[in-house]
Amino acid sequence: MSRPMPRLFLIRHGETEWSLNGRHTGRTDIPLTQRGEGQIKSKAEILVGDGKIIDPKNLSIAFISPRQRSHKTFHLLFEHLPQVPDHILSEEVREWDYGDYEGLLTHEIRAKNPGWDIWRDGCPGGESVEEMCNRIDNVILKVREYHRQYVEEGKNTRDVLIIAHGHFNRVFISRWVRFGLALGTHFNVEPGGVSVLSYNHNSLDEPALNALNLYADLK
Repeated sequence: MSRPMPRLFLIRHGETEWSLNGRHTGRTDIPLTQRGEGQIKSKAEILVGDGKIIDPKNLSIAFISPRQRSHKTFHLLFEHLPQVPDHILSEEVREWDYGDYEGLLTHEIRAKNPGWDIWRDGCPGGESVEEMCNRIDNVILKVREYHRQYVEEGKNTRDVLIIAHGHFNRVFISRWVRFGLALGTHFNVEPGGVSVLSYNHNSLDEPALNALNLYADLK
């Protein structure tokens, strides 16, 4: 019997004060709101556990952004289990570095820089479009190597987990399916939403998006 195709679970952290009001939150380390914690707790036992969508025994590796909003989301998802899975806090999955635009609303940025578009212009003092694209492409290479070893060599287990951020996840989905980074402008990635990335036709050469915003509090 052939193995089921490997998957990547890509989760955005729960709500923060800045995600609620639209401020660009990159390196600023702010906590989840009380409602944000509730968003994650309410879905933890539905999503995570033995025989559930995210089954710890199927996780090869978990990459978690070091910002507390992501790290807390990870622990809330798994706290009802006897043991929290091994995980790696990695700056590779941090949010886009907004540089000079950190903490600003989009209209405040455009008051300084009319016509600004992050998908085209990047962030002065932070990461350019090219830098963001390269960083995420490197993460994708690592995920696909875990998947390749599982499919072709019988190593590891089926799934990989990443808990990160809004812009990171939108770019990641775009690059996963081999489109330009700017395709991300067409994806809404809600706080606490779960995306599932895998492959079509049982082929590692056909990366695909299986699900977007599972169990998110859609507005």
